[in-house]
Amino acid sequence: MKGHTLSTQRLGALLRHFVLIIFSIGALAPVYLMVSGAFKSQDEFLRNPWSFPTAPHFGAFKSALSDQLGRWFLNSMFLTVTAVGITVAIGALAAWGLVHWPFRGRGTVLGITVSLMVVPPVVLLIPLFQMGARLGWISTFRIVVLIYVGLMLPFSVYLLANFFRTIPPSILEAASIDGASAWRTFRSIVLPLSGPPVVTLFVVNLLWVWNELLLALVFLQSDSKKTLMVGITGFQSRYSLDIPTVMAGMSIATLPLVLTYLFGQRYFIQGLTSGGVKGE
Repeated sequence: MKGHTLSTQRLGALLRHFVLIIFSIGALAPVYLMVSGAFKSQDEFLRNPWSFPTAPHFGAFKSALSDQLGRWFLNSMFLTVTAVGITVAIGALAAWGLVHWPFRGRGTVLGITVSLMVVPPVVLLIPLFQMGARLGWISTFRIVVLIYVGLMLPFSVYLLANFFRTIPPSILEAASIDGASAWRTFRSIVLPLSGPPVVTLFVVNLLWVWNELLLALVFLQSDSKKTLMVGITGFQSRYSLDIPTVMAGMSIATLPLVLTYLFGQRYFIQGLTSGGVKGE
């Protein structure tokens, strides 16, 4: 009976591993096709799209970068770094104040802030565009940065507030006894302890801003102000017959996301589960 149970468990584990391998292959196959295709000539890709590039060609990357892809890449970098940096800074200060500064209606303010996470950006599109047109901010980075910050703040405040609640009060009391001010406690104790959730916010928000298309398409109408995702949509149409160039452009657009995830993956799960255990 015991041997039969062990055999069933082994069979179940093998089936689970087999299913995971199949899903992994299905997820990685398009990535391989994109990266390998970027290093092939058009004739080589058409002959066998799935073959490994034995003699890598870099002409596709040269063609991609000779267009406005480099400018769009820098635009996306500027928007992403600026919006995410401002969001994390404001979110950390707001979450700390909502959790540790007692004032009347604190729970209501936090509840309203969290409820804003369910508001879809498309609902705000028309009023925001009208406001931007009145201010003369259409095709400027400032309005897109402000919109991105506003959309990312509710989740940022929610995640950091949950984590800040788990910081043991004894640590904060010890800092207060030692004469540390509220700002010094936040900067020297709270922030160093908040590494995982802060890195998680950077990764999650960076992935969203980098891939965001609708708002950037509507508000950045000037060709020189387009983001990489907006530029790639027209780029694919322009080079639809030159598949390696399209693959090279998509590889360049994907590279920052891969590097960001590789850098932050060890903090990612830990940051998402922060706040699950109650502190002292």
